Amino acid sequence: MSSAIWALVAACVLWGTTGTAASFFSDDVSPLAIGASTMVVGGALLFATNHRRSLAVIRDSAVRPWLLAAAAGMVAYPLAFYAAMDLAGVAIGNVVSLGSGPIFAALLEWRLHRQRLTGRWMLSASIAIAGVALLVVGGHGSGSPVDPATIPAGVALGLVAGAGYALFTLASGTIVRRGHTGRATMGAAFGLAALPLAIVLLVVGAPLLGSLQNVGLAAYLAVGPMFLAYVFFGWGIRALRSSTVTVITLLEPLVATLLAIAVVGERLEPLGWVGLALILLGVAVLSSARQPRPAP
Repeated sequence: MSSAIWALVAACVLWGTTGTAASFFSDDVSPLAIGASTMVVGGALLFATNHRRSLAVIRDSAVRPWLLAAAAGMVAYPLAFYAAMDLAGVAIGNVVSLGSGPIFAALLEWRLHRQRLTGRWMLSASIAIAGVALLVVGGHGSGSPVDPATIPAGVALGLVAGAGYALFTLASGTIVRRGHTGRATMGAAFGLAALPLAIVLLVVGAPLLGSLQNVGLAAYLAVGPMFLAYVFFGWGIRALRSSTVTVITLLEPLVATLLAIAVVGERLEPLGWVGLALILLGVAVLSSARQPRPAP
């Protein structure tokens, strides 16, 4: 296995630990504080390690609208992502957030770049939407620490997270195609996103300092799943085809689900398992499609 594939696998494993790690915060720590602290520290590290090129991206007026869009996506994503896992559970919140991203990305490409929606996309979207519906109807069973009444709200926030990440992906990809490096683009977008999230952190983040365990968990989420994982991800995507990357990243929700069951103690009803499988199947079908050419 090539080093690029190993790097991408390492990124997926780190991402897959986020929900389980977040479940060990004390009860007074809100998911908004977790998401804000992760992005503020991790985004600052990504910006600092490539600050000159990231500043060049910020100063480039030709890509500034796309940069602001990418930053907006990264403001919405961590807040909605951690809130989704808090309300719907690690497994469901994670899979909905990650699984809906490619669907929203295709919709944005259709709307902004005039890329047509293929029959394969229609099929994959239908499969994934059916999976989301099954998760809402038959999610967690008895003995699970998740309240079934909060699952629909968690799924909705997972969709918001997926839309935010899709916006970041589309906008940052546009910036890269206009001549900037991937690391510089991520540093600029994450650095800008860290600014408004720092305000959120000041308002709701005090409980993070309530114990050494909270501080350690916040540091892990910022340095591991945020900073190191995106360094590994940037390494992997330079040497691999996008279709290969998309399939490998399906490891992330798999790791998250396995940890949620083995460590957190979550239990899914049979319909929930079918829903998870349908979402992953829909993403797999979408990732295997050839990218359509932009319309003239």
